[in-house]
Amino acid sequence: MEFETKCLHAGYRPENGGARVLPITQSTTYAYDSTEEIGKLFDLEANGYFYTRLANPTTSAVEEKIAALENGVGALCTSSGQAATFYAVLNILESGDHLISSSYIYGGTYNLFAHTLKKMGIEVTFVDQDAPVEELLKAAKPNTKAIFGETIANPAVKVLDLDKFSAVAKELAIPFIIDNTFATPYFCRPIEFGANIVIHSTTKYLDGHAVQTGGVIVDAGTFDWTNGKFPQLSEPDETYHGIVYTEKFGAAAYITKARVQLMRDLGATPSPQNSFLLNLGIETLSVRMDRHYQNALTVAKFLGKQAAIERVHYPGLKSDAEYSLAQKYVPNGLCGVISVEFADGKETAAKWLDALDLVSLEVHVADIRTCALHPATSTHRQLTDEELRQAGISPGLVRLSCGIENVADILADLQQAFDKLEG
Repeated sequence: MEFETKCLHAGYRPENGGARVLPITQSTTYAYDSTEEIGKLFDLEANGYFYTRLANPTTSAVEEKIAALENGVGALCTSSGQAATFYAVLNILESGDHLISSSYIYGGTYNLFAHTLKKMGIEVTFVDQDAPVEELLKAAKPNTKAIFGETIANPAVKVLDLDKFSAVAKELAIPFIIDNTFATPYFCRPIEFGANIVIHSTTKYLDGHAVQTGGVIVDAGTFDWTNGKFPQLSEPDETYHGIVYTEKFGAAAYITKARVQLMRDLGATPSPQNSFLLNLGIETLSVRMDRHYQNALTVAKFLGKQAAIERVHYPGLKSDAEYSLAQKYVPNGLCGVISVEFADGKETAAKWLDALDLVSLEVHVADIRTCALHPATSTHRQLTDEELRQAGISPGLVRLSCGIENVADILADLQQAFDKLEG
């Protein structure tokens, strides 16, 4: 099936006389005829459902759909994007291990890596993703277990050189974990460029309507977990009577362990209702992303002509420093997110934001409705000035997420806010 068709049909096919639309299985548990059947489920000897914390038919259908869209061997939905990021890392790193991460990442991810993981004994080194391979390799340590980045950085809107990060990962024999939230699999499938694990905050474009909070981890099934660095996967798990994930589940070892061990113990499970809503959003993903991109490109060109704006960050513009990378990795479109820097800094940015009418001032991004935010005082508020600088966030930076309204109405609202600044 082509991508647009997968958005509609992957993951669920109704039985004869069955519901055409994916049903909501609103149940925490499932009934069986014998203790033997239930025992096999708990021993991972049979497939099926026994408790919604681990698996649910509605959620499973969405997981299968997202895995198909990203060309992975399996997926695990979580209750938030933060949970997906946490699980993706914790599934292979433990106390005493080390992670390399781009510094151009979402503020919540930065805090998770820099502070929470540190409390758990996991060290993270942040690197400039624009540095050459040789410099990135210098950040590695004997205990380095993964490298992390975002396809399109939030909120710097920088495009990651996927081939370069993949080369570093291969040189170090570690997996490459990528957050593909902004690009979505419609515009970029990082597995095709060497990524081993893909995550999303499904709260954003995959949902697209601001109605559910969720995350997902997709396993490419391409990494060799038996290289000696990952005993969690290649040695017996005593909590399942000595099962070795790489032996029993092959290419799906990583994603299986994430489900049956981390989800079992930590339980960041999406509700069936949220999975249903997520599926509805994904069904129109291809249609929405084209509109988001076209609107953003038009708005970016408009913003570049405004005297109050010092710089526009949008790799769809030929003048943008990231344009060549965008043409390589996301040639058919980017996302609806633009970042702009106001020449007079934070105060002017705040006045302009407060003057917006149609555009919502809200702590969200990647919605069908246009919204805006000042990252330095909101999503990245906990970062120091130096950390903000490393993440590409200046005091006057504003993140604008273009929705799918008629672009003329978006431009009119932005213009009236600029007019108020001048007045």
